[in-house]
Amino acid sequence: MIGVLASNAVLWPVAVPLATAAVCAALWGRIEAQRVVSWIGTILLFAVSLALLSRTVMDGIQAIQFGNWAAPFGVTFAADRLGAAMAAITGLMALATMIFGLADIRRREEEAGFHVLFHGMLAGVNGAFLTGDIFNLYVWFEIMLITAMGLLSIRRTRAQLDGTLKYAVLNLFSTLLFLLAVALLYGAAGTLNMADLGRVLPTLPPSATLTVSALLFLAGFGIKAGYFPLFFWLPASYHTASITIAAIFAGLLTKVGVYACYRVFTLIFAVDGSGLRDILAVMAAGTMLFGVFGAAVQWDVRRILSFHIVSQIGYMLLGLALATPAGLAGGVFYIVHHIVVKANLFLIAGAIHRASGTFDLRRSGGLLKRSPLLAMLFLVPALSLGGIPPLSGFWAKFMVIDAAVKDQAWWLVGVSLFVGILTLYSMTKIWMEAFWKSPVLPREAARPVPRPMLVAIALLSAVTVVIGLVAQPFVLYVNEAAAGLADPAGYIDAVLGPGMAARPGATP
Repeated sequence: MIGVLASNAVLWPVAVPLATAAVCAALWGRIEAQRVVSWIGTILLFAVSLALLSRTVMDGIQAIQFGNWAAPFGVTFAADRLGAAMAAITGLMALATMIFGLADIRRREEEAGFHVLFHGMLAGVNGAFLTGDIFNLYVWFEIMLITAMGLLSIRRTRAQLDGTLKYAVLNLFSTLLFLLAVALLYGAAGTLNMADLGRVLPTLPPSATLTVSALLFLAGFGIKAGYFPLFFWLPASYHTASITIAAIFAGLLTKVGVYACYRVFTLIFAVDGSGLRDILAVMAAGTMLFGVFGAAVQWDVRRILSFHIVSQIGYMLLGLALATPAGLAGGVFYIVHHIVVKANLFLIAGAIHRASGTFDLRRSGGLLKRSPLLAMLFLVPALSLGGIPPLSGFWAKFMVIDAAVKDQAWWLVGVSLFVGILTLYSMTKIWMEAFWKSPVLPREAARPVPRPMLVAIALLSAVTVVIGLVAQPFVLYVNEAAAGLADPAGYIDAVLGPGMAARPGATP
Protein backbone atom coordinates (compact mmCIF):
# COMPACT_ATOMS: atom_id res chain seq x y z
CA MET A 1 0.00 0.00 0.00
CA ILE A 2 2.78 2.41 0.95
CA GLY A 3 4.59 1.50 -2.25
CA VAL A 4 1.51 2.37 -4.33
CA LEU A 5 1.14 5.71 -2.55
CA ALA A 6 4.82 6.51 -3.05
CA SER A 7 4.89 5.50 -6.71
CA ASN A 8 1.97 7.85 -7.38
CA ALA A 9 3.34 10.71 -5.29
CA VAL A 10 2.97 13.16 -8.17
CA LEU A 11 -0.78 12.56 -8.24
CA TRP A 12 -1.69 13.32 -4.62
CA PRO A 13 -1.13 17.12 -4.56
CA VAL A 14 -3.94 17.31 -7.14
CA ALA A 15 -6.11 14.43 -5.97
CA VAL A 16 -6.27 15.55 -2.32
CA PRO A 17 -7.71 19.06 -2.93
CA LEU A 18 -10.05 17.68 -5.62
CA ALA A 19 -11.40 15.11 -3.17
CA THR A 20 -11.64 17.72 -0.43
CA ALA A 21 -13.63 20.05 -2.69
CA ALA A 22 -15.95 17.17 -3.68
CA VAL A 23 -16.62 16.15 -0.07
CA CYS A 24 -17.23 19.77 0.97
CA ALA A 25 -19.69 20.12 -1.91
CA ALA A 26 -21.48 16.97 -0.75
CA LEU A 27 -21.74 18.55 2.72
CA TRP A 28 -23.34 21.74 1.38
CA GLY A 29 -25.24 23.50 4.15
CA ARG A 30 -23.31 21.73 6.93
CA ILE A 31 -20.69 24.38 7.62
CA GLU A 32 -19.10 22.78 10.68
CA ALA A 33 -18.57 19.52 8.81
CA GLN A 34 -17.11 21.41 5.84
CA ARG A 35 -14.61 23.12 8.14
CA VAL A 36 -13.40 19.81 9.51
CA VAL A 37 -13.03 18.29 6.04
CA SER A 38 -11.35 21.45 4.77
CA TRP A 39 -8.77 21.36 7.56
CA ILE A 40 -8.09 17.67 7.06
CA GLY A 41 -7.65 18.28 3.34
CA THR A 42 -5.31 21.22 3.93
CA ILE A 43 -3.06 19.28 6.29
CA LEU A 44 -3.03 16.28 3.95
CA LEU A 45 -2.17 18.53 1.02
CA PHE A 46 0.80 19.96 2.89
CA ALA A 47 1.95 16.45 3.85
CA VAL A 48 1.68 14.90 0.38
CA SER A 49 3.36 17.96 -1.18
CA LEU A 50 6.31 17.58 1.14
CA ALA A 51 6.38 13.86 0.37
CA LEU A 52 6.53 14.60 -3.36
CA LEU A 53 9.34 17.09 -2.78
CA SER A 54 11.28 14.54 -0.76
CA ARG A 55 10.79 11.79 -3.33
CA THR A 56 11.87 14.08 -6.17
CA VAL A 57 15.04 15.02 -4.33
CA MET A 58 15.91 11.41 -3.50
CA ASP A 59 14.77 9.59 -6.65
CA GLY A 60 14.75 12.23 -9.38
CA ILE A 61 11.92 13.31 -11.68
CA GLN A 62 8.59 11.61 -10.95
CA ALA A 63 6.27 10.79 -13.86
CA ILE A 64 3.11 8.74 -14.18
CA GLN A 65 0.87 7.90 -17.15
CA PHE A 66 -2.88 7.48 -16.78
CA GLY A 67 -4.96 4.66 -18.22
CA ASN A 68 -1.98 2.45 -19.10
CA TRP A 69 -1.36 4.63 -22.15
CA ALA A 70 2.33 5.26 -22.66
CA ALA A 71 3.52 8.81 -23.29
CA PRO A 72 2.96 10.74 -25.47
CA PHE A 73 -0.46 9.16 -26.13
CA GLY A 74 -1.80 9.19 -22.57
CA VAL A 75 -2.23 11.91 -19.98
CA THR A 76 1.02 12.59 -18.12
CA PHE A 77 1.82 14.06 -14.73
CA ALA A 78 5.47 14.87 -14.07
CA ALA A 79 7.33 16.58 -11.25
CA ASP A 80 10.90 17.79 -11.56
CA ARG A 81 12.56 19.91 -8.88
CA LEU A 82 10.75 23.05 -10.01
CA GLY A 83 7.30 21.45 -10.13
CA ALA A 84 7.78 19.67 -6.78
CA ALA A 85 8.94 22.90 -5.11
CA MET A 86 5.91 24.77 -6.44
CA ALA A 87 3.55 22.07 -5.16
CA ALA A 88 5.23 22.15 -1.73
CA ILE A 89 5.00 25.92 -1.44
CA THR A 90 1.34 25.68 -2.46
CA GLY A 91 0.73 23.35 0.47
CA LEU A 92 2.45 25.79 2.82
CA MET A 93 0.39 28.73 1.53
CA ALA A 94 -2.82 26.76 1.91
CA LEU A 95 -1.97 25.96 5.53
CA ALA A 96 -1.00 29.54 6.42
CA THR A 97 -4.06 31.12 4.83
CA MET A 98 -6.38 28.60 6.45
CA ILE A 99 -4.91 29.48 9.85
CA PHE A 100 -5.38 33.18 9.13
CA GLY A 101 -8.88 32.51 7.83
CA LEU A 102 -9.97 31.24 11.24
CA ALA A 103 -10.24 34.91 12.21
CA ASP A 104 -11.06 36.39 8.81
CA ILE A 105 -13.41 34.13 6.83
CA ARG A 106 -17.04 34.93 7.59
CA ARG A 107 -19.76 32.35 7.92
CA ARG A 108 -21.65 33.79 4.97
CA GLU A 109 -18.55 33.20 2.81
CA GLU A 110 -18.49 29.59 3.96
CA GLU A 111 -22.18 29.30 3.14
CA ALA A 112 -21.43 30.70 -0.32
CA GLY A 113 -18.96 27.87 -0.99
CA PHE A 114 -15.59 29.11 0.25
CA HIS A 115 -14.23 25.66 1.11
CA VAL A 116 -15.30 24.11 -2.19
CA LEU A 117 -13.85 26.96 -4.23
CA PHE A 118 -10.67 27.22 -2.17
CA HIS A 119 -9.71 23.57 -2.58
CA GLY A 120 -10.85 23.55 -6.20
CA MET A 121 -8.47 26.44 -6.85
CA LEU A 122 -5.62 24.59 -5.10
CA ALA A 123 -6.28 21.58 -7.33
CA GLY A 124 -6.10 23.82 -10.40
CA VAL A 125 -2.85 25.42 -9.23
CA ASN A 126 -1.14 22.10 -8.50
CA GLY A 127 -2.54 20.59 -11.68
CA ALA A 128 -0.86 23.37 -13.65
CA PHE A 129 2.43 22.78 -11.82
CA LEU A 130 2.43 19.01 -12.34
CA THR A 131 0.78 18.36 -15.70
CA GLY A 132 2.98 17.06 -18.50
CA ASP A 133 0.55 17.98 -21.28
CA ILE A 134 0.25 21.45 -22.79
CA PHE A 135 -3.50 21.15 -23.44
CA ASN A 136 -4.13 19.93 -19.91
CA LEU A 137 -2.19 22.95 -18.70
CA TYR A 138 -4.95 24.97 -20.38
CA VAL A 139 -7.59 22.82 -18.60
CA TRP A 140 -6.02 23.42 -15.19
CA PHE A 141 -5.78 27.12 -15.94
CA GLU A 142 -9.52 27.13 -16.60
CA ILE A 143 -10.28 25.33 -13.33
CA MET A 144 -8.11 27.85 -11.52
CA LEU A 145 -9.82 30.78 -13.28
CA ILE A 146 -13.38 29.64 -12.53
CA THR A 147 -12.72 28.96 -8.85
CA ALA A 148 -10.71 32.17 -8.46
CA MET A 149 -13.60 34.18 -9.90
CA GLY A 150 -15.92 32.59 -7.36
CA LEU A 151 -13.58 33.41 -4.49
CA LEU A 152 -13.00 36.96 -5.70
CA SER A 153 -16.73 37.74 -5.71
CA ILE A 154 -17.74 35.63 -2.73
CA ARG A 155 -18.85 38.57 -0.56
CA ARG A 156 -20.85 39.98 -3.47
CA THR A 157 -20.00 43.62 -2.78
CA ARG A 158 -20.05 46.15 -5.60
CA ALA A 159 -16.26 46.54 -5.49
CA GLN A 160 -15.75 42.78 -5.63
CA LEU A 161 -18.09 42.34 -8.57
CA ASP A 162 -16.29 45.15 -10.40
CA GLY A 163 -12.90 43.58 -9.64
CA THR A 164 -14.15 40.15 -10.70
CA LEU A 165 -15.36 41.53 -14.03
CA LYS A 166 -11.95 43.05 -14.77
CA TYR A 167 -10.22 39.86 -13.69
CA ALA A 168 -12.50 37.71 -15.81
CA VAL A 169 -12.32 39.73 -19.03
CA LEU A 170 -8.52 39.90 -19.19
CA ASN A 171 -8.00 36.31 -18.07
CA LEU A 172 -10.56 34.97 -20.54
CA PHE A 173 -8.72 36.85 -23.27
CA SER A 174 -5.50 35.28 -21.97
CA THR A 175 -7.12 31.86 -22.18
CA LEU A 176 -8.14 32.48 -25.79
CA LEU A 177 -4.55 33.38 -26.71
CA PHE A 178 -3.31 30.30 -24.89
CA LEU A 179 -5.73 28.02 -26.74
CA LEU A 180 -4.77 29.52 -30.11
CA ALA A 181 -1.11 28.95 -29.28
CA VAL A 182 -1.81 25.31 -28.40
CA ALA A 183 -3.69 24.81 -31.68
CA LEU A 184 -0.83 26.23 -33.76
CA LEU A 185 1.71 24.18 -31.84
CA TYR A 186 -0.25 20.98 -32.34
CA GLY A 187 -0.60 21.72 -36.04
CA ALA A 188 3.17 22.10 -36.34
CA ALA A 189 4.31 19.25 -34.11
CA GLY A 190 1.40 16.78 -34.02
CA THR A 191 1.72 16.22 -30.26
CA LEU A 192 0.64 17.91 -27.02
CA ASN A 193 2.83 16.09 -24.52
CA MET A 194 5.36 18.67 -23.34
CA ALA A 195 8.25 16.23 -23.16
CA ASP A 196 7.41 15.00 -26.65
CA LEU A 197 7.23 18.60 -27.87
CA GLY A 198 10.70 19.10 -26.40
CA ARG A 199 11.84 16.10 -28.44
CA VAL A 200 10.05 16.85 -31.72
CA LEU A 201 10.30 20.62 -32.12
CA PRO A 202 14.11 20.79 -32.31
CA THR A 203 13.91 18.59 -35.41
CA LEU A 204 11.60 21.07 -37.17
CA PRO A 205 12.86 24.08 -39.13
CA PRO A 206 12.00 27.58 -37.83
CA SER A 207 8.63 28.71 -39.16
CA ALA A 208 6.09 31.51 -38.87
CA THR A 209 3.70 29.09 -37.18
CA LEU A 210 6.14 28.36 -34.38
CA THR A 211 6.99 32.05 -34.01
CA VAL A 212 3.34 33.07 -33.71
CA SER A 213 2.69 30.21 -31.30
CA ALA A 214 5.59 31.28 -29.07
CA LEU A 215 4.41 34.90 -29.03
CA LEU A 216 0.85 33.86 -28.22
CA PHE A 217 2.10 31.73 -25.33
CA LEU A 218 4.10 34.68 -24.05
CA ALA A 219 1.11 37.03 -24.28
CA GLY A 220 -1.30 34.53 -22.73
CA PHE A 221 0.98 33.66 -19.83
CA GLY A 222 1.99 37.31 -19.51
CA ILE A 223 -1.56 38.39 -18.80
CA LYS A 224 -1.94 35.72 -16.12
CA ALA A 225 1.41 36.56 -14.56
CA GLY A 226 0.98 40.35 -14.71
CA TYR A 227 3.80 41.16 -17.14
CA PHE A 228 4.20 44.63 -18.65
CA PRO A 229 2.22 45.90 -20.52
CA LEU A 230 -0.55 43.43 -19.60
CA PHE A 231 -0.72 43.90 -15.83
CA PHE A 232 -3.39 46.58 -15.31
CA TRP A 233 -6.11 44.12 -14.32
CA LEU A 234 -4.15 42.90 -11.29
CA PRO A 235 -4.04 46.00 -9.04
CA ALA A 236 -7.61 46.77 -10.14
CA SER A 237 -8.98 43.47 -8.81
CA TYR A 238 -6.80 41.88 -6.11
CA HIS A 239 -7.43 44.59 -3.51
CA THR A 240 -11.19 43.97 -3.64
CA ALA A 241 -10.94 40.41 -2.27
CA SER A 242 -11.02 39.51 1.40
CA ILE A 243 -7.52 39.37 2.86
CA THR A 244 -7.38 35.59 3.16
CA ILE A 245 -8.28 35.23 -0.50
CA ALA A 246 -6.09 38.14 -1.62
CA ALA A 247 -3.10 36.56 0.15
CA ILE A 248 -3.44 33.20 -1.61
CA PHE A 249 -4.03 35.02 -4.92
CA ALA A 250 -0.97 37.23 -4.43
CA GLY A 251 1.20 34.30 -3.47
CA LEU A 252 0.16 31.73 -6.04
CA LEU A 253 -1.99 32.76 -8.99
CA THR A 254 0.43 35.04 -10.81
CA LYS A 255 3.22 32.52 -10.18
CA VAL A 256 1.31 29.92 -12.20
CA GLY A 257 1.76 32.17 -15.24
CA VAL A 258 5.43 32.65 -14.40
CA TYR A 259 5.90 28.89 -13.94
CA ALA A 260 4.23 28.24 -17.31
CA CYS A 261 6.67 30.64 -18.98
CA TYR A 262 9.63 28.92 -17.35
CA ARG A 263 8.35 25.51 -18.44
CA VAL A 264 7.40 26.40 -22.02
CA PHE A 265 10.38 28.63 -22.79
CA THR A 266 12.94 26.11 -21.61
CA LEU A 267 11.42 22.76 -22.54
CA ILE A 268 9.63 23.67 -25.78
CA PHE A 269 11.00 26.98 -27.09
CA ALA A 270 14.52 28.35 -26.66
CA VAL A 271 15.06 31.89 -25.40
CA ASP A 272 18.81 32.06 -25.98
CA GLY A 273 19.68 32.63 -29.60
CA SER A 274 16.22 33.90 -30.54
CA GLY A 275 14.41 37.22 -30.61
CA LEU A 276 12.54 36.21 -27.47
CA ARG A 277 15.50 37.19 -25.31
CA ASP A 278 15.22 40.90 -26.14
CA ILE A 279 11.43 40.86 -25.85
CA LEU A 280 11.60 39.23 -22.42
CA ALA A 281 14.28 41.67 -21.25
CA VAL A 282 12.17 44.70 -22.20
CA MET A 283 9.09 43.14 -20.60
CA ALA A 284 11.06 42.41 -17.42
CA ALA A 285 12.32 45.99 -17.14
CA GLY A 286 8.88 47.45 -17.90
CA THR A 287 7.22 45.15 -15.37
CA MET A 288 9.65 46.19 -12.63
CA LEU A 289 9.42 49.91 -13.36
CA PHE A 290 5.70 50.34 -13.94
CA GLY A 291 4.87 48.17 -10.95
CA VAL A 292 7.10 50.04 -8.52
CA PHE A 293 6.01 53.47 -9.81
CA GLY A 294 2.38 52.46 -9.43
CA ALA A 295 3.02 51.38 -5.84
CA ALA A 296 4.77 54.65 -4.98
CA VAL A 297 1.66 56.80 -5.50
CA GLN A 298 -0.81 54.58 -3.63
CA TRP A 299 -2.08 55.01 -0.06
CA ASP A 300 -4.25 51.92 0.30
CA VAL A 301 -1.90 49.25 1.65
CA ARG A 302 -3.58 46.56 -0.46
CA ARG A 303 -3.04 48.52 -3.67
CA ILE A 304 0.59 49.20 -2.75
CA LEU A 305 1.14 45.49 -2.31
CA SER A 306 -0.79 44.67 -5.50
CA PHE A 307 1.48 46.91 -7.57
CA HIS A 308 4.48 45.33 -5.90
CA ILE A 309 3.31 41.92 -7.08
CA VAL A 310 3.81 43.33 -10.56
CA SER A 311 7.22 44.90 -9.88
CA GLN A 312 8.62 41.75 -8.28
CA ILE A 313 7.34 39.57 -11.12
CA GLY A 314 9.80 41.52 -13.26
CA TYR A 315 12.76 40.02 -11.39
CA MET A 316 11.46 36.52 -12.10
CA LEU A 317 11.04 37.37 -15.77
CA LEU A 318 14.56 38.78 -15.80
CA GLY A 319 15.92 35.37 -14.77
CA LEU A 320 14.14 33.78 -17.74
CA ALA A 321 15.27 36.55 -20.10
CA LEU A 322 18.91 35.89 -19.23
CA ALA A 323 18.32 32.20 -20.08
CA THR A 324 21.53 31.14 -18.34
CA PRO A 325 21.66 28.50 -15.58
CA ALA A 326 22.54 31.26 -13.10
CA GLY A 327 19.65 33.43 -14.30
CA LEU A 328 17.18 30.56 -14.15
CA ALA A 329 18.39 29.61 -10.66
CA GLY A 330 17.94 33.18 -9.48
CA GLY A 331 14.49 33.31 -11.02
CA VAL A 332 13.39 30.07 -9.35
CA PHE A 333 14.73 31.25 -5.98
CA TYR A 334 12.89 34.53 -6.46
CA ILE A 335 9.61 32.74 -7.22
CA VAL A 336 9.76 30.70 -4.00
CA HIS A 337 10.85 33.67 -1.88
CA HIS A 338 8.20 35.97 -3.30
CA ILE A 339 5.32 33.56 -2.81
CA VAL A 340 6.04 33.45 0.93
CA VAL A 341 6.80 37.14 1.40
CA LYS A 342 3.99 38.57 -0.69
CA ALA A 343 1.32 36.36 0.84
CA ASN A 344 2.61 37.33 4.28
CA LEU A 345 2.47 41.04 3.51
CA PHE A 346 -1.17 40.71 2.47
CA LEU A 347 -1.90 38.88 5.72
CA ILE A 348 -0.20 41.72 7.60
CA ALA A 349 -2.35 44.20 5.69
CA GLY A 350 -5.37 42.36 7.08
CA ALA A 351 -3.92 42.56 10.58
CA ILE A 352 -3.28 46.31 10.14
CA HIS A 353 -6.92 46.73 9.15
CA ARG A 354 -8.05 44.73 12.16
CA ALA A 355 -5.90 46.82 14.52
CA SER A 356 -6.51 50.29 13.06
CA GLY A 357 -9.87 49.88 11.33
CA THR A 358 -8.63 51.05 7.92
CA PHE A 359 -6.51 50.09 4.92
CA ASP A 360 -5.82 53.77 4.18
CA LEU A 361 -2.36 54.62 5.51
CA ARG A 362 -3.31 58.27 5.86
CA ARG A 363 -5.90 57.33 8.49
CA SER A 364 -3.76 54.78 10.29
CA GLY A 365 -0.83 55.12 12.71
CA GLY A 366 0.46 54.34 16.16
CA LEU A 367 0.69 50.58 15.75
CA LEU A 368 4.34 50.39 16.82
CA LYS A 369 3.36 51.33 20.35
CA ARG A 370 -0.05 49.69 20.39
CA SER A 371 0.81 46.43 18.54
CA PRO A 372 4.59 45.92 18.87
CA LEU A 373 4.45 42.24 17.92
CA LEU A 374 2.69 43.07 14.65
CA ALA A 375 5.27 45.78 13.98
CA MET A 376 8.11 43.32 14.48
CA LEU A 377 6.45 40.73 12.25
CA PHE A 378 5.92 43.35 9.52
CA LEU A 379 9.62 44.14 9.37
CA VAL A 380 10.58 40.60 8.33
CA PRO A 381 8.70 40.37 5.00
CA ALA A 382 9.00 44.11 4.33
CA LEU A 383 12.80 44.12 4.62
CA SER A 384 12.95 40.84 2.72
CA LEU A 385 10.94 42.32 -0.15
CA GLY A 386 13.36 45.23 -0.23
CA GLY A 387 16.34 42.86 -0.42
CA ILE A 388 17.92 43.55 2.96
CA PRO A 389 20.36 40.87 4.20
CA PRO A 390 20.28 38.28 5.61
CA LEU A 391 16.63 37.66 4.68
CA SER A 392 15.46 35.56 1.72
CA GLY A 393 14.86 38.58 -0.52
CA PHE A 394 18.54 39.55 -0.34
CA TRP A 395 19.66 36.20 -1.75
CA ALA A 396 16.90 36.23 -4.37
CA LYS A 397 17.86 39.69 -5.64
CA PHE A 398 21.56 38.92 -5.37
CA MET A 399 21.26 35.77 -7.48
CA VAL A 400 19.23 37.48 -10.21
CA ILE A 401 21.37 40.62 -10.36
CA ASP A 402 24.61 38.62 -10.16
CA ALA A 403 23.44 36.56 -13.14
CA ALA A 404 22.75 39.79 -15.04
CA VAL A 405 26.24 41.08 -14.16
CA LYS A 406 27.84 37.86 -15.41
CA ASP A 407 25.84 38.23 -18.62
CA GLN A 408 26.95 41.89 -18.85
CA ALA A 409 23.33 43.04 -19.09
CA TRP A 410 24.24 46.31 -17.39
CA TRP A 411 21.06 48.22 -18.16
CA LEU A 412 19.01 45.45 -16.56
CA VAL A 413 21.31 45.55 -13.53
CA GLY A 414 20.67 49.29 -13.22
CA VAL A 415 16.90 48.87 -13.50
CA SER A 416 16.92 46.08 -10.90
CA LEU A 417 18.88 48.13 -8.37
CA PHE A 418 16.74 51.22 -8.93
CA VAL A 419 13.54 49.24 -8.45
CA GLY A 420 14.98 47.73 -5.28
CA ILE A 421 15.48 51.23 -3.84
CA LEU A 422 11.91 52.25 -4.67
CA THR A 423 10.64 49.01 -3.14
CA LEU A 424 12.33 49.98 0.12
CA TYR A 425 10.65 53.38 -0.18
CA SER A 426 7.21 51.75 -0.34
CA MET A 427 7.92 49.49 2.63
CA THR A 428 9.24 52.47 4.59
CA LYS A 429 6.09 54.37 3.70
CA ILE A 430 3.91 51.62 5.17
CA TRP A 431 6.11 51.51 8.29
CA MET A 432 6.05 55.26 8.84
CA GLU A 433 2.33 55.70 8.20
CA ALA A 434 0.90 52.61 9.88
CA PHE A 435 3.36 51.99 12.70
CA TRP A 436 5.57 54.98 13.44
CA LYS A 437 3.40 58.10 13.31
CA SER A 438 0.83 58.97 15.95
CA PRO A 439 -2.63 57.51 15.38
CA VAL A 440 -4.98 59.67 13.33
CA LEU A 441 -8.26 58.09 14.41
CA PRO A 442 -9.31 58.93 17.98
CA ARG A 443 -8.79 55.50 19.53
CA GLU A 444 -6.94 55.02 22.80
CA ALA A 445 -5.88 51.44 22.10
CA ALA A 446 -5.62 49.36 18.96
CA ARG A 447 -8.16 46.64 18.48
CA PRO A 448 -6.50 43.33 19.32
CA VAL A 449 -5.22 41.26 16.40
CA PRO A 450 -6.66 37.74 16.71
CA ARG A 451 -4.16 35.04 17.57
CA PRO A 452 -4.73 32.98 14.38
CA MET A 453 -3.71 35.99 12.31
CA LEU A 454 -0.48 36.41 14.28
CA VAL A 455 0.27 32.67 14.11
CA ALA A 456 -0.09 32.60 10.30
CA ILE A 457 2.05 35.73 9.91
CA ALA A 458 4.69 34.38 12.29
CA LEU A 459 4.80 31.06 10.40
CA LEU A 460 5.56 32.70 7.07
CA SER A 461 7.98 35.17 8.70
CA ALA A 462 9.86 32.23 10.19
CA VAL A 463 10.12 30.61 6.75
CA THR A 464 11.53 33.86 5.36
CA VAL A 465 14.13 34.06 8.12
CA VAL A 466 15.12 30.40 7.75
CA ILE A 467 15.57 30.73 3.99
CA GLY A 468 17.74 33.79 4.57
CA LEU A 469 19.88 32.44 7.40
CA VAL A 470 20.28 28.91 6.01
CA ALA A 471 20.40 29.80 2.34
CA GLN A 472 22.92 27.23 1.10
CA PRO A 473 20.62 24.18 0.78
CA PHE A 474 17.99 26.31 -0.96
CA VAL A 475 20.59 27.73 -3.36
CA LEU A 476 21.87 24.23 -4.13
CA TYR A 477 18.30 23.08 -4.74
CA VAL A 478 17.46 25.89 -7.17
CA ASN A 479 20.77 25.39 -8.97
CA GLU A 480 19.76 21.76 -9.57
CA ALA A 481 16.30 22.89 -10.68
CA ALA A 482 17.82 25.43 -13.06
CA ALA A 483 20.20 22.84 -14.49
CA GLY A 484 17.18 20.68 -15.29
CA LEU A 485 15.48 23.61 -17.01
CA ALA A 486 18.57 24.58 -18.99
CA ASP A 487 19.05 20.99 -20.17
CA PRO A 488 15.63 19.26 -20.12
CA ALA A 489 16.95 15.96 -21.44
CA GLY A 490 16.38 14.39 -18.03
CA TYR A 491 12.74 15.54 -18.00
CA ILE A 492 12.14 14.20 -21.52
CA ASP A 493 13.74 10.84 -20.70
CA ALA A 494 11.78 10.54 -17.44
CA VAL A 495 8.48 10.98 -19.30
CA LEU A 496 9.17 9.23 -22.62
CA GLY A 497 11.82 6.72 -21.65
CA PRO A 498 15.64 6.71 -21.61
CA GLY A 499 17.43 7.95 -24.70
CA MET A 500 14.44 9.83 -26.16
CA ALA A 501 15.76 13.37 -25.67
CA ALA A 502 17.08 15.41 -28.56
CA ARG A 503 18.70 18.80 -28.26
CA PRO A 504 16.59 21.11 -26.02
CA GLY A 505 14.37 23.92 -27.18
CA ALA A 506 13.18 24.83 -30.65
CA THR A 507 14.00 28.26 -32.01
CA PRO A 508 10.75 29.99 -32.93
